[in-house]
Amino acid sequence: MFTGIVEATGTVKNITRKGEDARLEVDTSMDLGDVMIGDSIAVSGACLTVTELRRSGFIADVSAETLDKTILKAMKQGNTVNLEKALKLNSFLGGHLVLGHVDGIGTICDRFDKSTSIILGIEIDTNLSKYVVEKGSIAIDGVSLTVNRCERNRLYVNIIPHTARATTLESKKVRDRVNIETDILGKYIDKLLHPDKESAITMDFLSEHGFVK
Repeated sequence: MFTGIVEATGTVKNITRKGEDARLEVDTSMDLGDVMIGDSIAVSGACLTVTELRRSGFIADVSAETLDKTILKAMKQGNTVNLEKALKLNSFLGGHLVLGHVDGIGTICDRFDKSTSIILGIEIDTNLSKYVVEKGSIAIDGVSLTVNRCERNRLYVNIIPHTARATTLESKKVRDRVNIETDILGKYIDKLLHPDKESAITMDFLSEHGFVK
């Protein structure tokens, strides 16, 4: 579990394919003193498990599923990534609840300055747009942001100067691709309201098991 508040950026030192999977090595100045083998780190929004710790960074395995669903598949040596260590239960929740389970990839279709901020327009898959609401939360490359407005399968977010400097979003250009994670609350509500044949989560089910009266 994460918050979408990026702690540092890192640089891809190496990415090696292992069959359908990959091995990702990241250099970073982020303090890894409290990180142990097996801990989770969000790399541009994708939750990865640390398999080795190095003096200047860490190594993580990337599954075929993660490669297929995220921009990590296109990562190359020298690319910059956003980093966030897993949320501790006694930590301050500054962003929103982010799982690190990327839903899909979006494409930046618009970028312009507004006062001191950067406005990014991002096109996402139509299947994801139903989970995006105006003034709701969304994670873009692991960064917790508020949706300014949405139009069908396009959404707009505001990047304040601090967020631009502290993340990779300042360098993003039109046609660049980004990881998208929508708000988990929207997914659960959609599942409740539109249960499929395999789902038993209905109002009758909740009533029968004492969750509602």
